[in-house]
Amino acid sequence: MPRRNLLICFDAFGTLFAPKRPIAQQYGEVARSLGLGGFTDEQLQDSFKKAFKAEAKTNPNFGKANGMDATAWWNNIIQNTFQPLVGGQQKLHADLAPKLLHRFASEEGYTLAPGAKRLLRGLRKSGDGAEGRTVVGLITNSDDRVPSVLSSLGLTVSPLRYGDTSFGSFDKTKQYDIDFSVMSYDVGCEKPDKRIFSAAEEIWRQLLGSVDARDDEWDKVYVGDEYGKDVVGAQAAGWHSVLIAEDRSNLPHDINDIEEKQPGDLSPLLRDQQSNVAISSLERLAQWFGIS
Repeated sequence: MPRRNLLICFDAFGTLFAPKRPIAQQYGEVARSLGLGGFTDEQLQDSFKKAFKAEAKTNPNFGKANGMDATAWWNNIIQNTFQPLVGGQQKLHADLAPKLLHRFASEEGYTLAPGAKRLLRGLRKSGDGAEGRTVVGLITNSDDRVPSVLSSLGLTVSPLRYGDTSFGSFDKTKQYDIDFSVMSYDVGCEKPDKRIFSAAEEIWRQLLGSVDARDDEWDKVYVGDEYGKDVVGAQAAGWHSVLIAEDRSNLPHDINDIEEKQPGDLSPLLRDQQSNVAISSLERLAQWFGIS
């Protein structure tokens, strides 16, 4: 039986890519290279968490509602991470924030998850012709840097993104690893709000044309690593979900662990009554799509 059409979208941070080394360690490396010191990575970790939590509360969704851009938002976090640690004894170097912003906008700070590139490119190959069409998207609680991060990590990312869906720069003859991107900053809300999934469907329909985008002929699947944001959000939007969970010892009751099952066709499993599944990695997920 031919595979159905597939709209599959991925979370970014923690799913497709992760820091090369712990964030606090990288913050410390940059700071010490500029002459700052007197604190440990553990202190940096604690201070960063407090600064991030406070900024997210004061200026949610990267400051979108308050008219901030991502650079100003992250500048606040950097300042509020280091200032309590150095007090009035040391002045923060003018290059500290620019260097950290550059690092965490590229391959300098991140690495692709094992199997990510193989899975994405395998999905593209397996979605040709009679096997059904595949559209690959990105849905992430993030600012606008994510597409450039993924590009720097070797993926071919389409210029299409929510809020800027001009097809003038979209090459229909080009095979993209990611066909479109949806960032929470652009949408104005974050997962698990189902509106961010609706934004993805909006671009998907524009990409295909209204005649081809018939919901009953497509499986919609979201892949992420956080139950509360990714699985709950996908469910609310009427999507199926795949939870990437290396540790599956305490999975929620509505998650079907397929790690030890023999890989087969994922579509019937997702359309079953229990439509949320868990698996250990993108490498393992590739096997379920027949990608070797």
